[in-house]
Amino acid sequence: MTGYYDIVLGLIPVALLGISAALTVVGLSLTAAIPVGAFVAMAIIGHAMFVNTPADASDDARSARPPINAD
Repeated sequence: MTGYYDIVLGLIPVALLGISAALTVVGLSLTAAIPVGAFVAMAIIGHAMFVNTPADASDDARSARPPINAD
C-alpha cells in the first residue's frame, strides 16, 4: 500500500522536472523555470518534514507489553 511518504518521494522529481519542463514549453526561460520547479519541490519537502512530521506516525505504534519497572 502506498503511504504518504512514498507519494512525497515520487512528487519531488515530478515537481522539479515536470513543472520546469511545462514552464519551458509555455515560453518561460530555463533559468527562470528551474527555480520555480525547485521551489515547489522544496515546498513539498517542507510539508513532509514540518507539517506532517514522521514522528506523528510512530507515536501511535505502541507495544502491547507494559513497560519494564526498574524497581
